[in-house]
Amino acid sequence: MGSVQIVTTILAAAITAVAVWLAVRAVMKMTAVIRLGQPAPERFADKGARTKKMLVETAGHTRMLKWSVVGAAHWFVMVGFIVLSLLVLEAYFEVVTPGGGLPIIGHWTIFGLATEWIGILGLAGILVLMGIRLRNRPTRPGGRSRFTGSTMWQGYFVEWVVLLVLIFGFVIRGFKVATDHFEYPVWATPLSHAVGAALPAWTAGVSVAAVIKIAISMTWLIVISLNVTMGVAWHRFLAFPNIFFKRDPEKAAGSGLGPLRPMTSEGKPLDFEEADPEKDQFGVAQVEQFTWKGLLDFSTCTECGRCQSQCPAWNTGKPLSPKLLVLSLRDHAYAKAPYLLAGGGKDLTGEEKATQEQLAGVDVLAMAEADRPLIGTAEEGGVIDPDVLWSCTTCGACVEQCPVDIEHVDHIVDMRRYQVLIESSFPSEAGVMLRNLENKGNPWGAPQNTREDWTKGLGFEVPRVGEVEDFEYLFWVGCAGAFEDRAKKTTRAVATLLNEAGVSFAILGEGETCSGDPARRIGNEFVFQMLAQQNVETLNEAFEGREKSKRKIVATCPHCFNTLGNEYGQLGGEFEVVHHTQLLAHLVAAGKLTPVQPVDGGVTYHDPCYLGRHNRVFAAPREVLGDAIQGELTEMPRNSERSFCCGAGGARMWMEEKIGKRINVDRVEEAMSTGAKTIAVGCPFCSTMLNDGVNGKGAGEQVEVVDVASVLLRSVKPDAPAGEKETEAVAG
Repeated sequence: MGSVQIVTTILAAAITAVAVWLAVRAVMKMTAVIRLGQPAPERFADKGARTKKMLVETAGHTRMLKWSVVGAAHWFVMVGFIVLSLLVLEAYFEVVTPGGGLPIIGHWTIFGLATEWIGILGLAGILVLMGIRLRNRPTRPGGRSRFTGSTMWQGYFVEWVVLLVLIFGFVIRGFKVATDHFEYPVWATPLSHAVGAALPAWTAGVSVAAVIKIAISMTWLIVISLNVTMGVAWHRFLAFPNIFFKRDPEKAAGSGLGPLRPMTSEGKPLDFEEADPEKDQFGVAQVEQFTWKGLLDFSTCTECGRCQSQCPAWNTGKPLSPKLLVLSLRDHAYAKAPYLLAGGGKDLTGEEKATQEQLAGVDVLAMAEADRPLIGTAEEGGVIDPDVLWSCTTCGACVEQCPVDIEHVDHIVDMRRYQVLIESSFPSEAGVMLRNLENKGNPWGAPQNTREDWTKGLGFEVPRVGEVEDFEYLFWVGCAGAFEDRAKKTTRAVATLLNEAGVSFAILGEGETCSGDPARRIGNEFVFQMLAQQNVETLNEAFEGREKSKRKIVATCPHCFNTLGNEYGQLGGEFEVVHHTQLLAHLVAAGKLTPVQPVDGGVTYHDPCYLGRHNRVFAAPREVLGDAIQGELTEMPRNSERSFCCGAGGARMWMEEKIGKRINVDRVEEAMSTGAKTIAVGCPFCSTMLNDGVNGKGAGEQVEVVDVASVLLRSVKPDAPAGEKETEAVAG
């Protein structure tokens, strides 16, 4: 060992020892913070399915590849980081001797070939990612960036470290080539040989380049260890457990889509009949009241901003960014951690749990952080502003896009639950809706005895449950379908088509009440469970004696469809629920409904969030429309899983949109840009919002918003009365 090798070996050992010590300390701190969260025992079930999903999502990059260029580049960088870590390890042998290498595999040509091309593709990948970050920098002209609010220096730092580590990997190999210490042939390692041809035959160059590579790598480790909230770096390690512990490993898309996570206290579902607000947790009022998986979510955020780029609130000038919300919770959790880890915290009555002695050594900044309300205005020092919390439509675009499976919607609703149930703090206009749900069983406050008025004048009898001995489908009409004038036309169209196809169905009539979706998503779990338990009892009675596969329900509202099919099981209601577009597509395919008259003028389709993104029903409505128009559908730029929300979800249907551009107007402008004369929908909420948007644009005479069922009915029965145009004039 020469003098150069002695120096490089000492330097490599010293910086590695510091980096490893700091990394162990950082991991212990992060683990301690995450363990502060509430229990989530369900996250440990189905370990086999979880392992499989984690490997598929990480190795296959199934979520990242939705954005093809970024996804492919990131895959090469990820593989490079994992596989080329072996070359960082090999550098420790190379600082000792120029001919050093990994034992056993280090001399295999296949190893040289694989690492060479992974390095080349990794270089290309990181350069692409650096270019994308620069092109989308927040300071660029032309509007908001998905990186707005991200800590940009951290992103640049990580990318430059990756680039330099890859470059020095080839420099090391180049010096080995130049000094005849390289064992791999030219055909396997062409770039290494090309670099070697340009370098001098400096024997010490191998060890010097190796120690520089180690220094760069260990500097990266030191920096991220001193910045435990540096998600752009830590996600390389945390993404694996975060995906493993996702809510539902069987789901093809984001596991936080579809049903909401039940309201829990100490890891157990909350029983409202026995719950005590002084002993049981009602929603989330403090950051430590999130589950440990929630705190892991916050720690894992990569700050990539894909959630932000798709969020309807952010895109229309609202203060909500799913990314910034998660980052605020993350930073707050780690800033408050010294106080919590010392034993601090408030009990459910608001009393301090720690003694003065326990808190005596806690940093003053951590104590100040502990005094901040989780929800509050800037003047109040709040972590999350109320306007941020209430801007969410629960559309799920953030969950759909997140490459590391963060469950934004569950966290937002958990915070809403505390605000509604304990603080009684929510937008005032939503109070009328909640009172109507409690007193009238529907958000509009319509008399229950008018639930069946839509059946009048149909020309055929609509049977009620109890009046017929048997039926194949229970037709869940829903509140909008029973009371809202435009939605009633959809209800009548569906009933007419089912009758035309000879489908045996029945309705509950006055026995039906609201599914509870608006109450649950605004955060009023108590009202939701009250309505849901009543409906589950009614439905179980209607299906008495039937197995689940024969307890069939068809619903026209995606919110009812989602609630009955995905959430009633939490309360003992197991049903097979289909959306009306799914049933109609089946009936057309089976030849029981035959479109005869093409619907002309061009048709575009708006994917409802709770039908498409939350429940993956994309094909059925398009099949129905394709048959009805007997041609190609005109798609909007944002469609299917990237469909843009109408603005009504998350109980926003009953709240005023006072900040920024109206979401429904943004969506209508996109629909109108296609040139289609008909905007087809599959949801009564979407129908209302898009109708309002069309009328607001003064285009009610040029563009019509109509349900998929009505489009099909016009094609199947062109001679039947068409009914009133669904886009009505704005009242003067």
